Amino acid sequence: MARQLSFSKYEQELRPELRQNLNIAESTEDVKKFFVYTIQKLFDRVLEGKDPFHYEDIQLMPLEQSGFIISDNILGDPEFAAVWQNSDLSNIVKRIADAASNRHKHLQKNPAKTESKICKAP
Repeated sequence: MARQLSFSKYEQELRPELRQNLNIAESTEDVKKFFVYTIQKLFDRVLEGKDPFHYEDIQLMPLEQSGFIISDNILGDPEFAAVWQNSDLSNIVKRIADAASNRHKHLQKNPAKTESKICKAP
């Protein structure tokens, strides 16, 4: 039986910052950006600083069932694939994507709030 790794400790460390960033997000693009930055930090901790992935390698996709897309560039890495399959990492990314997707949907339904913030130029 393969050993199951858990990275929930990292999730708990990142969650307050994610929550704060999602609360201050003024547009759906902000939400997508904060999602990617959070996942970058998570993967950096999980892989202990091994070659960082690029911004384009993961995307928030609120309409997808998983809520996100990870590029073949990342999934094709043998070390990452082993961690992805033998840990709770996919579940953690799903929970983070769910939180970001909820904020994304909220901002999409209320564009007037976002537009009013953009129009408040000094």
